[in-house]
Amino acid sequence: MLALCLGTLIIIGISHWIYRWRNAIICNGKVPPGSLGLPLLGETLQFLKPHTSSDIHPFVKNRMNRYGSIFKTSLVGRPTVVSTDPDFNYFIFQKEGEMVQSWYPETFTKIFGEQNLSSLHGFLFKHLKNMVLNIFGSEGLKRMISDVDQKACTTLQKWSCQETVELKDATKTMIFDLTAKKLISCDSSETLENLMDNFVAFIEGLISFPLNIPGTAYHKCMQGRKRAMKMLKEMLEERRNMPMMKEQKDFFYYVLEELKQEGTLLTEEIALDLMFVLLFASFETTSLALTFAIKALSDHPSVLKQLQEEHEAILQRREDPNSGLTWQEYKSMTFTLQTEASLNGPCAGDGPSFLGPFFEGLHSGSCAVAGGTPNLGLQAGEFSGHSQCARGWEMGADSAGKPVQSLQEYTGVPGSGQAKKD
Repeated sequence: MLALCLGTLIIIGISHWIYRWRNAIICNGKVPPGSLGLPLLGETLQFLKPHTSSDIHPFVKNRMNRYGSIFKTSLVGRPTVVSTDPDFNYFIFQKEGEMVQSWYPETFTKIFGEQNLSSLHGFLFKHLKNMVLNIFGSEGLKRMISDVDQKACTTLQKWSCQETVELKDATKTMIFDLTAKKLISCDSSETLENLMDNFVAFIEGLISFPLNIPGTAYHKCMQGRKRAMKMLKEMLEERRNMPMMKEQKDFFYYVLEELKQEGTLLTEEIALDLMFVLLFASFETTSLALTFAIKALSDHPSVLKQLQEEHEAILQRREDPNSGLTWQEYKSMTFTLQTEASLNGPCAGDGPSFLGPFFEGLHSGSCAVAGGTPNLGLQAGEFSGHSQCARGWEMGADSAGKPVQSLQEYTGVPGSGQAKKD
């Protein structure tokens, strides 16, 4: 009898705990509709489930259909509010650093490093941002354009001799070679291959359940990062022992110059974490965007034809037909830039970014989405519908017949670029 009573009390206790978890009062106001899923796990497994569609992630799409554009969930043990509302997202991006600040889950910081750029704020963040802009800012891109043009032409020549090309992997290799040379001046094909292999191991386990046990995808991910970081540290040490050359102004150059400064806030650990993130972001996200762009262009031959006509017109205007691409020529590609803006919106991000904690309550319509909410999750890269952008190239209108003027209309992200207008 005693065992039966104890069993009943335990079942009641667990049921009450699950009920309180699923119906938790996250803040004093009315929170958005949604579900917190299972205790501790939340809806993490559904979120991490792979999908093959180039459309909005099914996890987000299903909940948008069920709960609306703003909904609550629980990811990696954290109650989270996800917003797909353009106006609200625009407001959030405008208020970052004032009412909200960037935040990522603990599992993210373990993967990308405790001192990664997303976890830094204030002066140090701005200083590191300026260091990156020295290489990848507008002036840096102007200097890089001939190298990019040459690398692209060489790669396309190589592809033309192959029967088939595994596009995403091939573009990934092309971008990684180019980026690594600009960031760390690495010309050794063997070193680049070894470094990329470690990044591939890292990426394959990136979207996985954070269980760091040998044999799991997450463990392989962490081991890939560990080996890549070891290689980067050895490269930095090698450069430290070499004479500094001003003409070799890669990222290592700026890091070593900064580390020499008295009272600098930069440490070797922060610099290496940043280097790791830059290499990952540059080749993984760019290769995905390029793959999607080629797929989209193959589905819209009229757009491809218009691009070809624009490029052929530039070639005809050249005095020397064998000269490389110039910055002025690139800026004159009106339709190319419009098409690029249409493609970059949907591919802007591969995963969630988080903003929080809130300094004061925020409201969207009748829902309070802050005032104690641990964080606000934004899937900025997955807010716009791919089909709307594609139709906008040819029709100048979305599915409702409304003229497409800017991707900001879909994403709420300022600077998303202009789509084609007829």
